[in-house]
Order: sequence, then structure tokens, then C-alpha cells
Amino acid sequence: MTNRMNKLFTVFFVLFIGTIWSQKQELSLKDAVLGQYRTFGPDRMYNFQWIPGTDSYSYVEKTYQRLYKSTVKSKDSIELLSIQQFNTTLGAELYNFYGLEWISKDEFTVNDGLHFYRFNVDTKKGSLTHSFSSEIANPKLQKSTGSLAYTIENNVSITTALGKTLKVTENADKNIVSGQSIARNEFGISGGLFWSENGNLLAFYQKDESEVHDYPLLDINSTPGELVSIKYPMAGQMSEKPKLGIYNLKTGATIFIEPRGEKDNYLTNFAFTPDSKFVIIAEVNRDQDHMWLNVYEAETGKFINTILEETSNTWVEPEHPAFFPNPKSNNFIWISEKSGFNNLYYYDLDGLLLKQLTSNDFVVKSIITGSPDGKSVYFNATGPNPLNTMVYRVDMNGSQQLITNQEGVHEFLLSSDGKYFYDGYSNHYTPHKSDIYAANGKMIKALINSPDKLSNYATGTSEIIKLAAKDNSTLYGRIIKPSNFDSSKKYPVLVYVYGGPHAQMVTNSWLDNANLWMHWMAQQGYLVFTLDGRGSADRGVKFESQIHRQLGTIEMEDQLSGVEYLKSLSYVDTNRLAVHGWSFGGFMTSSLMLRHPDVFNVGVAGGPVTDWKYYEIMYGERYMDRPEQNPKGYEEASLLTHAGNLKGDLLLIHGTSDDVVVMQHNFVLVKKFVELGIQMDFFPYPMHKHNVVGKDRVHLMEKVLQYVIEHNK
Repeated sequence: MTNRMNKLFTVFFVLFIGTIWSQKQELSLKDAVLGQYRTFGPDRMYNFQWIPGTDSYSYVEKTYQRLYKSTVKSKDSIELLSIQQFNTTLGAELYNFYGLEWISKDEFTVNDGLHFYRFNVDTKKGSLTHSFSSEIANPKLQKSTGSLAYTIENNVSITTALGKTLKVTENADKNIVSGQSIARNEFGISGGLFWSENGNLLAFYQKDESEVHDYPLLDINSTPGELVSIKYPMAGQMSEKPKLGIYNLKTGATIFIEPRGEKDNYLTNFAFTPDSKFVIIAEVNRDQDHMWLNVYEAETGKFINTILEETSNTWVEPEHPAFFPNPKSNNFIWISEKSGFNNLYYYDLDGLLLKQLTSNDFVVKSIITGSPDGKSVYFNATGPNPLNTMVYRVDMNGSQQLITNQEGVHEFLLSSDGKYFYDGYSNHYTPHKSDIYAANGKMIKALINSPDKLSNYATGTSEIIKLAAKDNSTLYGRIIKPSNFDSSKKYPVLVYVYGGPHAQMVTNSWLDNANLWMHWMAQQGYLVFTLDGRGSADRGVKFESQIHRQLGTIEMEDQLSGVEYLKSLSYVDTNRLAVHGWSFGGFMTSSLMLRHPDVFNVGVAGGPVTDWKYYEIMYGERYMDRPEQNPKGYEEASLLTHAGNLKGDLLLIHGTSDDVVVMQHNFVLVKKFVELGIQMDFFPYPMHKHNVVGKDRVHLMEKVLQYVIEHNK
């Protein structure tokens, strides 16, 4: 009787579990594309900020329309303000608190791009500090003085806290552009306006684009269509000429600092010293194999000295400005990879190396902040596992400590008094977890431990794999399998590839950094595979620099190692391999289809570089040198050289307003196929730039994945 009951219970249990499994919802492609960071995005503390001078912090809910406050010792939060209350109080029309920033323990600033407000949460009063009737760009607030710097078209202006407008530049020539990013956002450049600590000086980048060719983009939204010209410096051609202007608010005078070498050298990584008396600028030659870190007087522009020089047989690429750990000292920390990995070096302004603070055989990613006493700094780095982003602290004597013990990808914020820190992270097993810790590492308060928003959906399973490259370095990959994976079956494979510098597709984060559409594709009966090969980010000089002067060659070698791994798996249908990628990944996809035509049946290449001579100077010349310096390398990397090899089905996609990889890349390749009498497919996305975003991205992914499914048979 007991055995019979046990058997009945077992049958019931199996049926029950099967019923639960069958009730899992199928994820639509639309939901996968649009819902990754919305519907299915893990719970988190949105816009978490420490409130200065307190042990309190603020955050907003997901729509950014309600502002909350709590303390490290309180279990509860209070609602400080809703956007409706804010608007009613100030007669404003803000949609949300996006961009809110605390400037004191009681006051914050917020703006919508035209209207800038200051609000006191204690008095519940505020004011409109700056207002504009026409569009401005690149607003930069000086917190202590309340002055706002900004750009209008190609010029820079300042509006003071008293409402006085100062015209910093008045160039009628549109080729002279001030206050915006230069060098097409390479070298870590992300802005063009810089306030001194005392607020008396405003520095700004200026570029002379007179000799840079105009490049036409077609605007189809008018009748007839119009050509919109952008400045696009292609490899080997004339480049922009940079300067660094410094405007003195007291005198109204502007001084300019120019490259000490050739006029088209790069000026990067600008920083004021804490006393506002000096500026530090990294100058890089156009060949990008020599860097000088120079000091100038801030008020006169007088050259003082070169602190250090770095050279390389491949490239030198400073990406981080000088960091000053102590606001009362001009001694600074410089990040350099001269040891083979990014490490921290402590210098004085005379160029004396006071201390090499770190000597790690892994990559320092960036300095996060300094401690309030100026005796230590916090930085993020991969740690021994390059898939992680961990947080470390090091003091000025070089004593280093790991702060985040849980492996994963971390976000860190130190309180203004240095007593507490916020740690939010995810990893392979954790959608998102955030907590508050004391500086000694003791957890003080649990904030969020997000559930898996995909738990009720049938999604694929993800696995991290390790392979050996031809030089025996370790390569990391990710393979996504269907939720009902059966190792006795044979599965087709979609290889998703990027493969280029400054990117890491596989990380120890939620979903292993995969896109949700990959899980949708897995549910269609596919294996989706991604491998970060040599040349990709956060692995150090030796790993990343092997691609020099031969883009595509080493990267393809590693992707083919990935293919060999796939072919070794008994459940892979080796006759049904497809590949897809965008931008550098588009270049890789097309290169694999043309230079190794017997490997993949199908390729979908989005926004691909097809010939590096059509790509921008700053990026292209770093990795390939100029066309006249490396003609063989350019010829070998060009897809036009190999177009006649195409055997499989290839779909090329491009945004018609792409200002990063201009559409000429795809046009010349299509033209070459026509000349060769070879059929392929081409699809434009009118008026989209380098990527297809918004609701149209659903259309894009349907186009890509249906093409793969239909042709990979």
C-alpha cells in the first residue's frame, strides 16, 4: 500500500511540475527588445545620491517623478517631493527629476535643458535660476558660484547667478567650434567645458575644422530632401586643429593653449589643479605613439613643464585626466598602462614620481573618488577575474584593499564624510542587489535584492566558457541554450560578435551581459554564442594590442577558435552556423563571411566598416596607422579585397544618417558586389544614425533574426 501511494505521489509530483513548466509564458521578441530595461529590468535604487554633509541619501522611483529620502539607520523612507508638487510650487513644467543633483544638505538643482531650478527641501521653496527661450547645449553649472556655462551652436556663453550673460566666444565662422567635445569623443573626452574650483575660470575645447572635409547626409523629412553636412575626418586626410581656451570671468580675457608639436596633435584629459593656478593637459601626437603630460599656468597659458612622456610601438591612449586626491594639494594620480596594465602613479607638478600606488596584473578601469581626508582613493578594476568590476581602496603609501567582496559588476558611491558607501551589483546569479556599508566593510543596511523578473517566462540558460587563444591567452565566451535544451538533439548556432577595442560583450553581470533577444532566439531552437577575442577591452596591453595594423586578422582567428569549440559539441549542427554583429561587429561579420567563406551559411552585418580608409582619423589611425603608412594592412582588412569570395547569404544593414560609420562603407561594398555579379541583400533604416533605437529597434531585430532563421537551413 505504501509503495503504491509513493508511486502515485511521484506521478502526481511529475505532472504538477510539468504543469508549472507548461504555464511559463513565452517571451515575445517585442517584449525582449523593449522590455529588457523596463518590464524585465531588475529593481534598483534609481539615481541614488548621498546628501552632502549628512548620513542621508535620496533616490527616485522608476519614473523619476517622486523623490525619496532615508538615512543609514532608518528602516523607512519618506517622500520628499513629487514632481507635481515641485511644478506647482515653482510654476514649472518639468516631467521628472531626471538630472537632479544635490549641492548642499538642503538644496538640489534640476533642469529640463531650458529652465534651471534650485530647490530647498526644508523650506519647500525654490527659484528659477536660469531660463532660455531657445535651445542651448552642454550646460555646465559651477556649483559654488551658480554660474552656468553652455554652448549655442558653435559658441560658448556664461550666465552668472545674477543673470548677466557673458559671451565667451563669438565666432561667425562655423568651422571654429568651441565648448564641445573634440577628437570625436576619443581619448576619454566626453565634454568641452571645464570650471575651475574657484569658479573664476572657464576652460573650453576649441577645434578648427576648416580643413576637414564636409560629409553629406540626406534628410528625407523635407520636400525635396536636403543634404546635411557634417565634418568627418577620414584616415590619412586633414584633421581638426585643437586649442584649449581659458576665459577669465573677472577680466573678460581669454588665453589659448595650442599643441606644442604639430597643429593637429591631440589635446586630451584636461584638468585644473585644486588651487586653480595650473592646468594639466595630455598632448598626443597624431600617430598616437607619443604622449606628453604638460603643465601650464591657468591665467596666462604659459608652459611650465612636461611632467612625463610615454611612447609605444603600438599606441598610447590616455583616457583619464589627472586626479587630485587632496583638495589642498596639487599632487595628482595618473593612470597609465606602461606596466602592461592600467595602474595608479602618484606625481607632483615637477614630475617627481612620489609613489607607484598599484602594481596589479589586472586593469584599473577608473578612479571613483577620494576619501575626505585626502589619504586614499577608491577605484574600480577587474581584479583577477576580467569579467568583474570590483572596487578597491589604496592609500598614498600604496596599501591596497579590496572593498567589494562579492564577485560581479559593482556600482560604488562614497558618502561625503567617508563613513559609508553604497554598493549596487549584479552577477550571473543576482539580478541586482544594493546595500549600504560602513567604511570598514560592515553591512549597515540592506536596500534592494531584486527578484528575477523573468522567472515566469521560458528563457534560455546562459553559461560562461573559457577557451585558449593561439597565443595561449584565455578567451571568455557565453553560450545561451533553449530552456528545453536536449543534448541528444542538434542545434543551429547564431554567433553574435563585436570583437573590437573598448568593448567587452561577456561580463559577470545579470544575464552575463546578454541582450534579451538572444534568449528569444534560443527559444526558437538556437544556440547563441559570443566570444571576446584578443583586442577586446579590459585585458591589458599584450592582449589588446595584437590587432595593431591588421584589424580583423587576430580577431577572426579567435572567433574561429570559438567555432572549433562549437564544432566539438555533440549537440551543435555544424552545417548551420550564422553570424551577426553591428559596427565593429558588422566589420567582423562581413570579414568572416568573405575571408572564411566556408564557415558560416548566413551573416547579418549592421553598420559595418568595410574599408578603414573611410573611417575617422582618431580611432582608425590608432589601430591601423595612416593608409600611406600601412597600405598592405588596409588592403588586407578591406572587405572590397575579399568580396568575390562570398558563398553564403549576407544581409547588410545601415542607418542612412549614420555619422559614425558613414553609409559610404556599405555603398562601396554593395557596388563591388554588383560589379562582381554577386547577389546579396541590403536594408537601409532611413534617418537612423549609427544604431536603430526606439520602437524601430523591434523592426530591426525582426529583420535580423528572421533573416537568420529563414536562410540558415
